[in-house]
Amino acid sequence: MKDIGDHSRLVSYQHIPAVHQEPINRILYEAHTDFIMTSSGSDASSVVIMSTSPRRTPIVWKINKGVTCFDFSRSLNLLVTGGLDPAVKLWNRFITAWPVAVLSGHSTTVLDVVIYQPLRQVFSYSKDAELRVWDISSHSCLRTVHLQFACLHPGRTPVHGNFPFLLVAPPFPSQTPPHILVSCRDYLARLELEVGGGEGRRIQWPAGPVSCVLYNPTLKQVTGGFDDSSVSVWDVETGTLCLKISSAHGEEPITCMTLIGSSHRRLVTGARNGTIKVWNLLNGHNLHKLEPVSNSEITGITCLHDNKLLVVGWSRKVAQYDITGDKDVFVRADMSWKSGQQHRADILAIDHCPALGIVATGSHDGEVIVWTLDTQRPLVHLQRDTCSLAVAPVDVLYFLQRRVGVRHTPLLLSSEAGGIYWWSITGDTHPQGQFYAPCREEQCVLGLSSDLENSILVTADTAGSIQVWDISQYLLSIPHEPHSSRPPLLHSWGAHEGAVVSVEVQVYTEMLFFVSGSVDGTIKLWTGEGGLVGTFGQEPHWKLGDPSSYHIYSDQQNDMMAEEKEGREERSESERVRTSDLVSRGSPEECHFEGPVEAEEAPSPENQTEPVGPQESLAPGQTQHSKLYGSVQRKMALRRGRRQAFGDIDVNRIFPIGRVCMPFQALAVQDCQDVFLPKDLPMSPQMQRQTLSCVSEAGLSSLQLSINSL
Repeated sequence: MKDIGDHSRLVSYQHIPAVHQEPINRILYEAHTDFIMTSSGSDASSVVIMSTSPRRTPIVWKINKGVTCFDFSRSLNLLVTGGLDPAVKLWNRFITAWPVAVLSGHSTTVLDVVIYQPLRQVFSYSKDAELRVWDISSHSCLRTVHLQFACLHPGRTPVHGNFPFLLVAPPFPSQTPPHILVSCRDYLARLELEVGGGEGRRIQWPAGPVSCVLYNPTLKQVTGGFDDSSVSVWDVETGTLCLKISSAHGEEPITCMTLIGSSHRRLVTGARNGTIKVWNLLNGHNLHKLEPVSNSEITGITCLHDNKLLVVGWSRKVAQYDITGDKDVFVRADMSWKSGQQHRADILAIDHCPALGIVATGSHDGEVIVWTLDTQRPLVHLQRDTCSLAVAPVDVLYFLQRRVGVRHTPLLLSSEAGGIYWWSITGDTHPQGQFYAPCREEQCVLGLSSDLENSILVTADTAGSIQVWDISQYLLSIPHEPHSSRPPLLHSWGAHEGAVVSVEVQVYTEMLFFVSGSVDGTIKLWTGEGGLVGTFGQEPHWKLGDPSSYHIYSDQQNDMMAEEKEGREERSESERVRTSDLVSRGSPEECHFEGPVEAEEAPSPENQTEPVGPQESLAPGQTQHSKLYGSVQRKMALRRGRRQAFGDIDVNRIFPIGRVCMPFQALAVQDCQDVFLPKDLPMSPQMQRQTLSCVSEAGLSSLQLSINSL
């Protein structure tokens, strides 16, 4: 109080000594009841609720081992505490002797607790980076989330700050969904709590980063594998969840998947611990468990025939499995691959070309081996020339199946450090072309896909972007030397907040769509032009045959309505200003109106938004685009009208001494002195003399703005 000088007479304060015997770790003010709540690690005064009035006796909780965190809800009349004791305790506000409930589940110190009143739930976060969701009514644990921070090491205790947990619940969840922020050292995790329809709000927890995505053209479903060892299957026509397999491989993340046979009714999943399982996509039953070659990660599975599988991974070996026997739940691995182990590094990618009877594998050292299935021996070894010592790994392999009949045409694509390399598996010159696909530097392409005709190529990178390339005429003729130019880029957009790990091309009623999965935990459906149809699992659902239900069009319609409302308000404001200006300059007889600036007129050839020539019938999606284009034109015309009505703004006149401007400096502008500077401004004569003399940088540096002078 001594530091603010003369202003101390404007501030009142109250000092309450000796509230706790130990340092206060949390403080909360309840405005409705005018209560102050504090907590500490003291057994004698763990939580104290006191009034700002000294007449009321404070309420004191004495909890063994003290308290590290607490939260209070006035409407629920509930106090929640956490401490060195890993149990979360619920207390009645007026009963300090015993808790209403003890929620056991954490194994380490509880660092933070939060009451989420709309769902009557409690979030608790412990020192081992474990987040738990509790139901207040049933006192049961609804969900446990183990946050996988990159700074976590086995056997070491994570380092957290004093306030590692924050629940952000905006007043309008429909506009900004509530979310949770959790910090650990210099890492920050964000968990979004999506708001759904129905009886009320619901939390849709992300299943963790997406590891792989598959499109099932037979069942018209999208299958996603997640790092929390779950598999989700959605209907592509509506985005509804059809099937979910939890703990498919225990707690091990799923690393790769593939569909079996022409019916696509069976799914094979591989995990980080080397386990492989076969599932029935109709009911979620586990049909087979394949013998693991090692406990190392499975990176690729391909189906040769209806019941023949090839599996590769960090073991650097090629394993074969025959799942012909329906009754054989446990299937042993066939390690009789004739060429044995050829790769010198971990195998990261695999793809199969049934028409030629070959399979390609790529490893971490940048080597690609093309094998013939009949002899099980290498047909050709491929590796790009590099001048640097660091060799980029092969992230993805992809065969252009439609180009099989074209002689010496590049048939195999490989993604290495963001570059797309085109390989010919016949002839003397194997590398035929290359180009860098990502929009940013130092990114990698983790997703490759194409349509049935191989007329387009879709790439997805670690920056969260998707690119669509026109390869219908790319490298169809044999170049004399490797081609380094890019194919025509048709579309490119930012699809996800995290790296895109998988992308699939699907055709629905002769319309092109893309499915993408990302480490941000979302799987999204896109139109052929990059418009967002929706996120799988969202509410409300979409109808793939009805473009008006797409997410992009619903957002655009909302934007159109907001822009039209803004336009009406600005037009009315412009007309009001024009009217007041005319009235102030002349008599009522001289006032005449020429109509508002934005009056609708017949469009001229220069500014009309519709084609001048004969118009063709538009598809529903094209109608939406024409409306949006017209809306943009109206908005631009509205801005031009404002310029004509008010003129350009002279920035140099407003800021005569540069961009640095303080409130007292603004009073030094001549316009402000003439118009806005009142005579009874509560300023001392010394302050007025100093500020009005400050019209340059030198005056600003010499201006004394000490607390005592103010």
